[in-house]
Amino acid sequence: MRTIGLLGGMSWESTAVYYRCINESVRDRLGGLHSAQVIMHSVDFESIVALQKADAWDQAGAVLARLARNLETAGADCILICTNTMHKLADTVQRAVSIPLLHITDVTGQAVAAAGKRRPLLLATRYTMEQDFYLSQLRDQHGLSPLVPDAEDRTAVHDIIFNELCCGMVRENSRRRYLDVIATAKAAGADSVILGCTEIGLLIGPQHLDLPAFDSTLLHADAAVAFALERHDEPERSAA
Repeated sequence: MRTIGLLGGMSWESTAVYYRCINESVRDRLGGLHSAQVIMHSVDFESIVALQKADAWDQAGAVLARLARNLETAGADCILICTNTMHKLADTVQRAVSIPLLHITDVTGQAVAAAGKRRPLLLATRYTMEQDFYLSQLRDQHGLSPLVPDAEDRTAVHDIIFNELCCGMVRENSRRRYLDVIATAKAAGADSVILGCTEIGLLIGPQHLDLPAFDSTLLHADAAVAFALERHDEPERSAA
């Protein structure tokens, strides 16, 4: 079994979902008391948010690159950045290590395209919805035509993430607000919904929606397990 390296804590609420889902999946697939081999660095999210707000993305990239190198040195065989927004810095992190970075936009875009959907609504932080690093990858690499909410709705989606979900608060009125945003997008032609922030699955899921939902957190965790177990049944190589 390969070792999964997690860059977490952004926020820890969703990183906990990663850890649980990865281990549940390994247990379900291998049985018994099997669990995943995981190395994690969980950051102080306040320091990362401060860099986001200051538009200090180069500095944030340097932080994540250093932590990724530490995970590789510690024995990780792959890297996951446990947040959609910080995939703005995915290339910086990948250049810092020799092990693969499993890209959340790719695994999400692949799932949407494989389901035959083409016009997903992207719900995410303002950075992810308004900057082009995520949307362009969905368009250019996966042939999708993603939609984003209007400015007022983007503000509501973003604020609920940072002021509530990242703080462990799940409120019914916020769930209704998200569902209103989705209904507006459906009327505008959206055929699916990408939960493109790792906390959004704490608030809404397929049980709340009448459009197919693609939870980036769960898809990313699944990709990590697939990578970790890819060689599980291969015989061990003898030492030279």
